[in-house]
Amino acid sequence: MAAVQTRVRLAAALGVIALLGSAEASPSVWRGVARGSSRAQKTIPRRIVSLVPATTEMLFAMGAGDRVAGVSSYDRHPPEVERLPRLGGLLDPSVERILALKPDLVVVYGTQSELRRQLDGAGIPTFPYVHRGLADITETIRALGARVGSEREARALADRMETQLASILSRVAGRPRPKALLVFGREPGSLRRIEASGGYGFLHDMLATAGGADVLADIARESVQMSAEMVLARAPDVIIELRYGEADTGPTQASVRRAWSALPAVPAVKTGRIYLLVGDEFVVPGPRVVDAVQRLAAVLHPDGFK
Repeated sequence: MAAVQTRVRLAAALGVIALLGSAEASPSVWRGVARGSSRAQKTIPRRIVSLVPATTEMLFAMGAGDRVAGVSSYDRHPPEVERLPRLGGLLDPSVERILALKPDLVVVYGTQSELRRQLDGAGIPTFPYVHRGLADITETIRALGARVGSEREARALADRMETQLASILSRVAGRPRPKALLVFGREPGSLRRIEASGGYGFLHDMLATAGGADVLADIARESVQMSAEMVLARAPDVIIELRYGEADTGPTQASVRRAWSALPAVPAVKTGRIYLLVGDEFVVPGPRVVDAVQRLAAVLHPDGFK
């Protein structure tokens, strides 16, 4: 049950697992696919509702945060969002509360077709968010910036992020790539219902950019449910668990190591290369993704990122 709740929360709040498409993205080529507004609107919006935590962070990072009138129930960053009305998320948007804010643009998930239909009927334009790989993050920033009248600021933000990601790639170039397993969920205190990043999506791209060899690269899915036997067969050199949400609860580094000690034959367990990384930046594909990749690189190549 805990693992099921983890998957539902992650999908509903952040749009990371499934629901988002199937195109490939290369971590070494910063280009991707973005989607614009469902209505051709040239008026610069002054009251923006963002139901996607990633785009909320993008709007604030490009200097348009003062125009954000409402956010999803799952937004945590930047701190300014705490004062804004909460309007639901991927699975439970409140149309009534959105309309009450009188927005002139609503950023929605591309899969929220019914919400888009209702907003269109009310004459409110939308910006459908479609995210696939790491490269799409900066393309979305540019597209969103152009839509809200912050094109120059958005372009500068995206260019800076691409330069930083390219720098990380350069630093790991030529180094041996350890076989890595990126885990974002499992039953507490056990190795049952392990949820790991597969060979498609921005988590996989982040791992590759950070200098890791994804042990699930051959499985073209964002999320792979693994058994302990599958972990043994894949034999990762490094296991990285991600913790998001409330940082003061949940597993600790010590408890994570204890759980994985049940598989002493796994290379990562033998060498003690098991890590717990805490932070929403790992599961919110926005401007802070550069920090997330940097932290991944630091555990994959500690001698190169001191």
